[in-house]
Amino acid sequence: MQAAVDKNADSSEWIEIGHINDIPKLGARVVSAGDFNIAVFRTDNDEIFALRDECPHKGGPLSQGIVHGKKVACPLHDWKIHLDSGEAVEPDEGCAASYPVRIDGDAVYLSLTPKKGCPNK
Repeated sequence: MQAAVDKNADSSEWIEIGHINDIPKLGARVVSAGDFNIAVFRTDNDEIFALRDECPHKGGPLSQGIVHGKKVACPLHDWKIHLDSGEAVEPDEGCAASYPVRIDGDAVYLSLTPKKGCPNK
């Protein structure tokens, strides 16, 4: 996905990563953020979420997992991760950093500053 830098009112850096239709329903696209990747997910209801593309269990690529509801199943060991928070579904423990996204028309923007809550590796 191509990126163009944009600034919003609160001075956070946002990058344009494409259009909502570039992300398949119940799927993901990967955005390179330097030395790590961010998986951008689209639910069946066209909600967009972004998580660091590493399962907190063994680092599996969440972008290759199956999206169901507001969760993704890691393709390596089937851990379920909440798309909105990055938290593992109990009884598993751990967290993948989550990133703010916004939609303007059908353009999708991503902030490279993780939300508070999960540690960023």
